[in-house]
Amino acid sequence: MTASPDLGSGAQPALPPLFPFAAIAGQPLLCQALLLAAIDPQLGGVLIEGPRGTAKSTAARALAELIDAAPFVTLPLGASLEHLAGSLDLGQAMAGHALKFAPGLLARAHGGVLYVDEINLLPDALVDVLLDAAASGVNVVERDGISHRHAARFVLVGTMNPEEGQLRPQLLDRLGLCVRLANVQDPAQRQAIVRARLLFDADPAAFRARHAGAQAALAAQLRTARERLQPAGALPWSDAVLQAAGALCIAAQVDGLRADLVLLRAARAWAAWLGDAEVTPDHVQAVAELVLVHRRKPGAPQPQPHPQPRPQQQSPQQAPSNPPSQSPAQIRPPAESTANGAGDSPPSEADWGAMPPEPVGLLRVAVPSLLAREAAKSGAPATKKA
Repeated sequence: MTASPDLGSGAQPALPPLFPFAAIAGQPLLCQALLLAAIDPQLGGVLIEGPRGTAKSTAARALAELIDAAPFVTLPLGASLEHLAGSLDLGQAMAGHALKFAPGLLARAHGGVLYVDEINLLPDALVDVLLDAAASGVNVVERDGISHRHAARFVLVGTMNPEEGQLRPQLLDRLGLCVRLANVQDPAQRQAIVRARLLFDADPAAFRARHAGAQAALAAQLRTARERLQPAGALPWSDAVLQAAGALCIAAQVDGLRADLVLLRAARAWAAWLGDAEVTPDHVQAVAELVLVHRRKPGAPQPQPHPQPRPQQQSPQQAPSNPPSQSPAQIRPPAESTANGAGDSPPSEADWGAMPPEPVGLLRVAVPSLLAREAAKSGAPATKKA
């Protein structure tokens, strides 16, 4: 007979092994957005929109493993404001001691990843506090007779299914990056993803050992990218970069200047990930859709690509997603093709969809009054209507 575990011994149960970040396939934009947020947490986090079963939670949990000594904290839907931000330590207060602050989930997530599943179902008050701390890196508590602030530098990852409701535009704008996932339709890629998951479930240790080298390389590259952003004035950008970011934001018809600032920070983080010495318009173009997809006004044109894409990027004729064997460290977004083609004079909006004229046969219709008039002129009797 198998002995039951001693639940009262205080021993923590072993956590299930995590699916390695290096083994995630079929979602290059998701991996890119998570890496950018991990490089610069001040971007304001990542919102992942998509249907069920598209690796949203798997990728978020795997990201925390790439960051050195990073906690992974989950915010439940039923959490209160005190549970999230912290409050007065009632035990200390009732014992007659001095007022003491009891840390919340924001304090526990410092230096790691704070994961919010179904963020669109959270009360707006909690989302406001969450986004304030994610953008500023500081949690400020002013209530219950206490005034306290503490560091809260974490990577915010929120997921949602659009079928279950939307976030208010004001809250969407405060989330730095957004990825809109779709179901994988390529049969070969779909089979590769399912095969990898089955191998992991059958033997997690062997599967993780197989990807240990790629996982260590990703962690080292992430650590180096974070360090490259620390010195003041590191990875400068030129006026051309500012112009490229401003032009994309104007074309997207965004409100305010938050999109410009986030776009520049994301481009800087992407340059740090690639190991480049400075930020260029190519970096801006590479992260533009992650910054603008949830801020673009309906009907606004898609952002135009930079005229000289990086040679490492995929060409417009290549598939936009990575093959199953490609590591997230090799992610480089494809260059988008222009909407007007390669002609010297693009057509105007009024001519969009115009088709050349085609010859149409004419059908002669007999009208009784006209027949009678013609018959009178020719002297022939008019045909009577039956």
